[in-house]
Amino acid sequence: MADTAIVPTRAQNYPEWYQQVIVAADMAENSPVRGCMVIKPWGYAVWENMQAVLDRMFKDTGHVNAYFPLLIPLSFLEKEAAHVEGFAKECAVVTHHRLKGDGNGKLVPDGELEEPLIIRPTSETIIGHQFAKWVKSYRDLPILVNQWCNVMRWEMRTRMFLRTAEFLWQEGHTVHATAKEAEQETLQMLDVYADFAEKYMAMPVIKGMKTPDERFPGAVDTYTIEALMQDRKALQAGTSHFLGQNFAKASEIKYLSAEGKEEFAWTTSWGVSTRLIGGLIMTHSDDNGFVAPPRIAPLHVVIIPIYRNDEEKAQVLEYVQGLAKDLKQQNYAGGSVRVKIDDRDMRGGEKAWQYIKQGVPVRVEVGPRDMAKGEVFVGRRDRGPKDKASQTKAAFVEGIANLLQEIQDGLFERAKKFRDEHIKRITNLQDFEKFFAGDETTAPGFAMVPWCEEGMGHELLAKLKVTPRCAPLQQDAVQGNCIFSGKPATKWVLFAKSY
Repeated sequence: MADTAIVPTRAQNYPEWYQQVIVAADMAENSPVRGCMVIKPWGYAVWENMQAVLDRMFKDTGHVNAYFPLLIPLSFLEKEAAHVEGFAKECAVVTHHRLKGDGNGKLVPDGELEEPLIIRPTSETIIGHQFAKWVKSYRDLPILVNQWCNVMRWEMRTRMFLRTAEFLWQEGHTVHATAKEAEQETLQMLDVYADFAEKYMAMPVIKGMKTPDERFPGAVDTYTIEALMQDRKALQAGTSHFLGQNFAKASEIKYLSAEGKEEFAWTTSWGVSTRLIGGLIMTHSDDNGFVAPPRIAPLHVVIIPIYRNDEEKAQVLEYVQGLAKDLKQQNYAGGSVRVKIDDRDMRGGEKAWQYIKQGVPVRVEVGPRDMAKGEVFVGRRDRGPKDKASQTKAAFVEGIANLLQEIQDGLFERAKKFRDEHIKRITNLQDFEKFFAGDETTAPGFAMVPWCEEGMGHELLAKLKVTPRCAPLQQDAVQGNCIFSGKPATKWVLFAKSY
C-alpha cells in the first residue's frame, strides 16, 4: 500500500503527480472535445473565489465589466499585422452558419459565410472596434473595461488548467488620452495581479518586463508576474500590456483633444486565466493532494461527526451544528468563515482523506468523548495528515481566524523560501549551460543573467529549452557584458524552463 494519497509522488513523476492531484481533488476532467476540460464543482469553486476577489480589486481601481462577442470577423484581426501573425496558428475558424443532412444520416456544414469568423483568442480587435464608436472627445476618456469570458486557442500539447484549447479568463481593456496615463494603468494592473497572487494565492511572484521577443503580439511593452513551481519551472501567472497607439491606429480610436486637435488614443490590455489554478496546485500541493490557501479555499473548515449508533449520532450532530453556527459567526478575510458538516453515512477516515486530497485548510473531528470534555480534534492541511490535536471548543472558535491566517502566511513563506533558494546569478555562458543542463523534465530554477537586446534568440536557449521570463522591475545596476552577445549588458533578466 502506498504511503501517500497521490501516486506517483512529486519526486517520482511530477507531471503525472500534477494530473493525479486534480483527479484526487475532483477539480476537473478531460472532455469529449480534444484539448478541452470540464471544470468540476470543487475546481470551479476555487475559480469563483479567485474571480470574486479580482473583480472587487478591478472595481476598486475604477474598472467596470462588459461583454463582447465570442466571434470576431477575420478582417478585424488582419488590421493589426503583428497581432494576427502572433495568433494565426492558434485560431479556430467558423466558415459555415448551418448544417444539413447528407442523406446518409450524417450532418455536413452548409451555408458558407461571406467572411470567416474567428472564435475569440483574445479581444483587442473587436473591443477596439467598439471603442472607436464610444470615443469622440477627451471627455470620454479614460475608458476602463473588463470582461469575464472564455477564449479558444488551439493547443497541441494540453494539460488541465495550465494549457487547454478553451479556458476561462478575464481581459481588461482601457483607453487613455496620453501615453503616460496608459503606462500608469499597465503598471497599476500588474500591481493588482501581484497583490492578488501573494496575498490571496500565497504565491510569491517577481514583477518584470518581458524582453522584446516575448511581448504580446502588437504590444509596445508587456509586463508579467512570474512564479516558480515546486519542480523549479517558471509559470507566467499574469500579464499587463502597454499597447501604445498600435491598436488605436488599427481600429481608428481617435478623440478630439481639449485644444480641438484630433488625436489617436493610447490603449492597454491585461489578463489572468484559469491557469492560476494550475499555479496554485503546483505551488502548494503535496503528495497527499491539493493544498488550498484559506483565502481562496472553497471551504475553511470541514466538521466530521464521529458516532457508533443513532443515539450518539443525534447528540453529536446537535453539538456540531452549534459548532458550525459559532464558526460561521467568525470573520476571516472580510467574510464569514466557510464551514461544512459532513454527516454522510461513511467512515470518518474516508471522509477525512477526501478533504485532505481536496485541500480544505482545517478538519475537525468530534465524537462523544470530545463532546463530554467540550473539545474538538483539529487537523491542519498545511501539516501532515497525522498531525492532529485536541483543544477546547471555545478556544478553537475564538482562534479560527488567526489559525486560518497562520496557515495562509505559512504557505506564502514556505513558497517564498523555496523560490529564493532557487535563484542564481550567472555571469558567463558556460555556467548558464551547466545550470540548465538536463532533459526537459528537470529544471534548476531561475537564472539571473546580464543581458542586452543583441542577445535575443541565442541558439543555446532553444537547445536547452530555456526562455527569458522577464527583466525584474526591482533590480540593482548591471555591470559587465551580456552573456549571449558579449556586448555591454543593459539589465538583469531572469531565465528559466517554463510552462
